[in-house]
Amino acid sequence: MNSVKTKRLILIDAHALIHRAYHAIPKLTTSKGEVVNAIYGFTLLLLKVIKEFKPDYIVAAFDLPGPTFRHEEYKEYKATRIKAPDELYEQIPKVKEILKAFGIPIYAKEKYEADDIIGTISKMTSQSDIENIIVSGDLDTLQLVSKNTKALCLKRGVTETILYDENEVLKRYGLKPNQLVDFKALKGDPSDNILGVPGIGEKTAIELIAQYGSLENLYKELEKWDCPLKSRIKNLLIKNKDEAFFSKQLATISTNVPIDFNLEDARWGKADRGKIKKLFQSLEFYSLLKRLKEV
Repeated sequence: MNSVKTKRLILIDAHALIHRAYHAIPKLTTSKGEVVNAIYGFTLLLLKVIKEFKPDYIVAAFDLPGPTFRHEEYKEYKATRIKAPDELYEQIPKVKEILKAFGIPIYAKEKYEADDIIGTISKMTSQSDIENIIVSGDLDTLQLVSKNTKALCLKRGVTETILYDENEVLKRYGLKPNQLVDFKALKGDPSDNILGVPGIGEKTAIELIAQYGSLENLYKELEKWDCPLKSRIKNLLIKNKDEAFFSKQLATISTNVPIDFNLEDARWGKADRGKIKKLFQSLEFYSLLKRLKEV
């Protein structure tokens, strides 16, 4: 009996990758003075991923300007982040042009982040025979890893990557992917300005979630008269209960974004190679023209 080949969908967290590429690649300008380092890094990674994974489908997700539903719930969300330079944002339209030339559909939704869109699409396809590969510069997406979903994260620069399946997540954190939001609920996340439980660090957070399985189970344990937790930890958890559950809410990627997704629209193979070559020539990406022949 012939086994059916699993189809593969690549989900690109475009915003995260553009930011990562901008900071990883030294300032690069064309002969006309156009800054193109983020575009170059993003495109280099895109070509690498297509060559390596030979996808059947590809989509890209972007953030939109303006507040998200998380900002509406907590106005200090990501408030500690320093705004990126304008020359990064000026490169985003050109990245979108490249994606369109490659025939890759772009998804974005007001009030949602790119990883919410990715979470929603991966949930839609997870019940089918599709293997999802999320490509991101953000480890937050590891919470989406499952039997049918892996995450390719940037390790160093834009070409050194690590592919996380459930075992790799377990190896790194000692936790299952779906426990990472519980972990973050305790530890917090300074980059997103998610508070967590002050006084509980990474090691303790991992130990607690590994032992009790979830934030909810941990707080049920606290209610028992013979709870074995140290009084210091117990007091911190009781004092910051609301913060812990609110942090979990903020850290959880939405998988219910109202988007109109059609898998067929994402089928790989609709690239306009003539248009791509013209774009690469105008951006002076001559080294990438050779790589284009390999995908």
